[in-house]
Amino acid sequence: MNELKNTTALITGASSGIGYSCAVRFADAGSRLILSARRKDRLESLAANLRKKQTEVLTYELDVRDRPAVDKTFGNLPGDWENVDVLVNNAGLSRGVDKLHEGKIEDWEEMIDTNVKGLLYVSRAVIPGMVHRARGTVVNIGSIAGHEVYPGGNVYSATKHAVDALTRSLRMDLVDTPVRVCTVDPGLVETEFSMVRFRGDAEKASVVYQNMQPLTPDDIAEAVFFCVTRPAHVQIAELIILPTAQASPTMVHRKTN
Repeated sequence: MNELKNTTALITGASSGIGYSCAVRFADAGSRLILSARRKDRLESLAANLRKKQTEVLTYELDVRDRPAVDKTFGNLPGDWENVDVLVNNAGLSRGVDKLHEGKIEDWEEMIDTNVKGLLYVSRAVIPGMVHRARGTVVNIGSIAGHEVYPGGNVYSATKHAVDALTRSLRMDLVDTPVRVCTVDPGLVETEFSMVRFRGDAEKASVVYQNMQPLTPDDIAEAVFFCVTRPAHVQIAELIILPTAQASPTMVHRKTN
């Protein structure tokens, strides 16, 4: 059964990783998709594959840090696409593991502008329509780093703590509406996350997932799908998902040879 048939889902950061898997999962369930990301070529490749499955897809090359572009894009959706039922605020990134007093200001700004301000810009553009239509589910992709800090995670952790605070605040702001607000907070997920964090250093990135089985983007997409497909009176406020081999940001069991 197509649980999301005739619904419209908007997913940011959809060109890879969790956003990509969410797009595939929602398409398989019958939703049509509005997808945004910075990498147009990857986004169009995903859209082409989804259209082969008869999924309607609208794509936008978009950097969520660009507030005028976000407003222009999501404030002027084509008439038959403007009724967004699901918003997945997935766009986000980490940069570096420097100590705070040695950190690069440009890294801080990129994380804050993407993870916090980008989420705010997209939410401000989309959620008023949900409130007006008395229908919708917002899923913010947080992190275990939004609950516990770890060495070298300072500003990234701060941005994910902010996502947690904004999610809880939004839930309060919308409590008198039917709009649901959820957060899915993963631990170690093997995506391009570490490659981005280490600016393409594959050797450093591989160590993050070494000798353990991390989560996959599909695992997280399934959790997002679970949140969205609950009965209307059920709101999954928060899901923290860890690999079985992970107990906290700093405690991971790695098998020895």
